[in-house]
Amino acid sequence: MAYATTIEGTRFTFPDLRRLLAKATPERSGDQLAGLCADGPVERLAAQIALADLPLKTFLAEELIPSEEDEVSDLIARRHDAAAFAPVSCLTVGAFREWLLSPAADAQALAALAPGLTPEMVAAVSKICRLQDLVAVAAKRPVVTRFRSTIGLPGRLATRNQPNHPTDSSEGILISALDGLLMGSGDAVIGVNPATDSLPDYIRIVELLETLRLRLDVPIQHCCLGHVTVAIEAMAKGAPVDLVFQSVAGSQKANAGFGVDLAVLREASEAARALGRCPAGGQVMYFETGQGSALSADAHWGVDQQTMEARAYAVAREFDPLLVNTVVGLHRPRIPVQRQADHPGRAGGPLLRQAARPADGRGRLLHQPCRCRRRGHGRAPDPAVRSRRQLRHHRAGGGRRDAELPVAVPPRRGLRPRDPGPSAGPGIRGVAPGRAHHGRAGPAHQRHG
Repeated sequence: MAYATTIEGTRFTFPDLRRLLAKATPERSGDQLAGLCADGPVERLAAQIALADLPLKTFLAEELIPSEEDEVSDLIARRHDAAAFAPVSCLTVGAFREWLLSPAADAQALAALAPGLTPEMVAAVSKICRLQDLVAVAAKRPVVTRFRSTIGLPGRLATRNQPNHPTDSSEGILISALDGLLMGSGDAVIGVNPATDSLPDYIRIVELLETLRLRLDVPIQHCCLGHVTVAIEAMAKGAPVDLVFQSVAGSQKANAGFGVDLAVLREASEAARALGRCPAGGQVMYFETGQGSALSADAHWGVDQQTMEARAYAVAREFDPLLVNTVVGLHRPRIPVQRQADHPGRAGGPLLRQAARPADGRGRLLHQPCRCRRRGHGRAPDPAVRSRRQLRHHRAGGGRRDAELPVAVPPRRGLRPRDPGPSAGPGIRGVAPGRAHHGRAGPAHQRHG
């Protein structure tokens, strides 16, 4: 079915729903690479106007990816709750936006509505929302999850302690983990990205983190961010696995690129719950999205990045996760920078911020505990540069999101100590004695009389 609108005598036509959603999306470098973005702001505005007038029911009648060929689409169709959708079924996308911003859309109403929303509906309304609209809607919908600690309560911020080590050294991991705990980091999770995906290393890391938890007697949960199939093997051997991690995407083909499908994720979730480590009503899964994997694997079916990300949240929602970590801008190994979705190293780096900020709003509407991280955005700044930025913005000390071993970088002046020479005595810093005056240097001073 084609969709059209007219702006100042020019008629814009969009042949199908996929093209309409893609053209209505704010500019994204990933969509530019896929050839899906609008040709300019006028066409984007036309698509947004047409999208705003589109009834929400359209997304139930027209699938973006055929469910016969994609298990994610099939999951979305099977899990849609028509009774929950009924209160807003008569609305257009634009009217739905207005309802979300109205007082009627409180936490209770949004919680009841969540099972009736499909990812495509949520993606559509996010495309015609301002950033402040998305923040306002997300603030209405707290998503609280728990394991040994509780995450998502109003007025609280949970952080991940990430004690990675390039060789998975037990001592290095413990030192970094302790460093983070001393700074109050780790109440969300202590998660280690292993250097390898071997089963012995996975088991050693989770046993190490479990020993740390028991020794310190702290109410935290830990995770080794290895592949889900390795976690299943480790749990079968009795390893103390708290959370099972896996990257997920919005299409079956993209998930196959990660080496997973819904059956494998379901097996992992059931195995983690069978261990009995999670309290009743808690969550045991930890998902990561936002890597642009559908683009990299050519598994996006002509659907834009924003909508594919919302579909990934539908995969996560199926397994009631503790955390969903969206890492827009991630530069993964073996994937060139120019193929990354919204990688800031590309031209148009500010697009990364546009990709990051709507994620929480979309996730909350789909009842997901979203946490957004900017990843792969170049090397860390020089300590001197970082210090100047902190002083300029009146901030003392840089808060670290993840715990890492502090790197001692000597200042440049400390590399080659110079002979201080005779004492300069009182005077102006940086000006030799007897040279301080209020005029300019000789020739310039003479030119001005």
